[in-house]
Amino acid sequence: MHPIGIIHTPFKQLTETPIQSSRSSAIGEIEIYEDFIEGLQGVEEFSHLILLYIWHHAPKAESLKVKPFLDDNKYGVFATRFPSRPNPIGLSIVHLLECNGNKLKIQGIDMLDETPLLDIKPYVPEFDMHSTDRIGWYSRRAHA
Repeated sequence: MHPIGIIHTPFKQLTETPIQSSRSSAIGEIEIYEDFIEGLQGVEEFSHLILLYIWHHAPKAESLKVKPFLDDNKYGVFATRFPSRPNPIGLSIVHLLECNGNKLKIQGIDMLDETPLLDIKPYVPEFDMHSTDRIGWYSRRAHA
């Protein structure tokens, strides 16, 4: 896989990034590399985008059991959204504010500055929203 662009954000340190994009109002910009600009046609018609990216500064996964940010217990990494993973791939749903050439202004940033972008997919509620009947350890977390 090769990045299709880079995400510019106000966050320079891991400790500054919000836990999830849905908890962030921060604004940033995606810069799509020239070879991929044609792939943006029609993206401006969507209010939200799904971003897949590389957690390029995430600590290397040393264990498959991790303590998520919102709980005090350890769980298997695949039952969490913890950034230290076997493959450091991140996923965020962001609000598209503006599309101008190869630059996309977005809101809901939760990644570090200069994050390599792997892919963009349009967010379509009919496809992407699901009713749930279980949300695992998250339902038992201590409410802060």
